Amino acid sequence: MAEEQAPLRAPVGTKDVLWPESDRWMELVARFARRVRRAGYGLALTPLFEEARLFRRAVGEHNDVVGKEMYEFDDRGGRHMALRPEGTAPVVRAFVQHHPPVPWKAWYVTPAFRYERPQAGRYRQHHQLGVEALGTDDADLDVEVVALAAGFYDELGLRQVTLAVNSMGCAECRPAYVAALTEYLTSRRHDLCDEHKDRFERNPLRVLDCKRPACRQATAEAPRMVDFLDPQCASHFERVRGGLGALGIEHHLEPRLVRGLDYYTRTTFEFAATALDTAQNAVGGGGRYNGLAEAIGGGPTPGIGFGIGIERLLLACDAEGCFSPAASVPDAFVVDVTGGEMARDLAEELRRAGLAAERAYDGRSLKSQLKAADRSGAAVAVIVGPDEVAAGTVTLRGLRHQGAQEQVPRRVMVERVTAMAAEIHTPETHNPER
Repeated sequence: MAEEQAPLRAPVGTKDVLWPESDRWMELVARFARRVRRAGYGLALTPLFEEARLFRRAVGEHNDVVGKEMYEFDDRGGRHMALRPEGTAPVVRAFVQHHPPVPWKAWYVTPAFRYERPQAGRYRQHHQLGVEALGTDDADLDVEVVALAAGFYDELGLRQVTLAVNSMGCAECRPAYVAALTEYLTSRRHDLCDEHKDRFERNPLRVLDCKRPACRQATAEAPRMVDFLDPQCASHFERVRGGLGALGIEHHLEPRLVRGLDYYTRTTFEFAATALDTAQNAVGGGGRYNGLAEAIGGGPTPGIGFGIGIERLLLACDAEGCFSPAASVPDAFVVDVTGGEMARDLAEELRRAGLAAERAYDGRSLKSQLKAADRSGAAVAVIVGPDEVAAGTVTLRGLRHQGAQEQVPRRVMVERVTAMAAEIHTPETHNPER
């Protein structure tokens, strides 16, 4: 009974994001949207839950995301559904269903759900930004997609971010590599971590992605996929790396890089924030998935994209001391000691004019309201008392300048508040040498 009466808390592995912290999230998404929109990417909104078979086909039956982490349930109609564990498959499903003209470029922002051990910057409900581009296998599109992510990190002020790239080959050249890797792992079976000793045959590529020291050491001399690429895949990868070099995007070859999902082909890439003191320091990544549309029932359609985890990206920004947008503050705070009706009306008049306006409630005293106005960070206090009501005026007090106060007719209130707020918010006004 005591447990039933205890206050409820957010589920384990989730996090409430409240104002003013959420202002930072809004600015992050807005910057991302502006950047990708300039490259022709439009927003795609897809359901948070899909048929579970979408992810089984796309991600793979033996992948941990599907086998261990995916939230699955039967709905009231008896359909087997899953909460979205990642962002790419739903966007590709939408493409297959609606047949937009190609090349089709989309971006998304979405929560994703995985039942895994919560860790720094990674929750059971986490949030992703991403782009997907479908309809062409042009290697220059790979460069464009990587450059979008790299430019976004740079815009945020991140300087300690490295880019690793690899090629996963294709259905024609990968089997020979998988066979060589399996033979190598078989010879080193007893050196692998306990998880992979008895299951690496199912998907030997997953061993390369393992972060445990035993597997890292055992695969140090494992065969490399880049040495098994056929001429077409090798030419594609060379074009990608050349394009990145031409754009001045530093990167390095990482033969272990296979990413965590099974649908990748050819180009794969991952950005790591070296300022994060943890092995889990990836802040984004993706790659090409030329067989994904077919796997979920569509026609042959090449595609490429990336996903960025918002929570971990913000941790990286904190570690470097960058991207700390100023708190949102109102332009004006209305102080009313005549009963509150004027505060109601004047605040709405200011807001309709495009200004941010706040006020106090509950009939508080003049002193209390002025304190609240100062705490709000507002540029201007709009003060209304009986004398102002009788004269049809308002008193304007600059809260960031000592003693700056004037009484003006109400009809020019918006104009004067706009001018005063602009002056106070101008950085030069805070120059101590002036």
